[in-house]
Amino acid sequence: METIYIRIEKQGRGGKTVTVMDGFTRRRSELEELASQMKKSCGAGGTVRDGAIEIQGDRKVALTEFLKKQGFAIKGI
Repeated sequence: METIYIRIEKQGRGGKTVTVMDGFTRRRSELEELASQMKKSCGAGGTVRDGAIEIQGDRKVALTEFLKKQGFAIKGI
């Protein structure tokens, strides 16, 4: 079971809020597929950057539930 660290960032992003999840041990193609599913479930944009998934907005609660359903352990709630 992978442990994923989830946090909210604002600094250095022009005042916009981004939910960042890191700690994944999967290949980039798998992360992009997972990010696509997350974006669809939240109705928000996002990207994969440096092995972390970034989703626009403060979506911590929704993404925590999504990741738990996928079998990940979550820290940083």
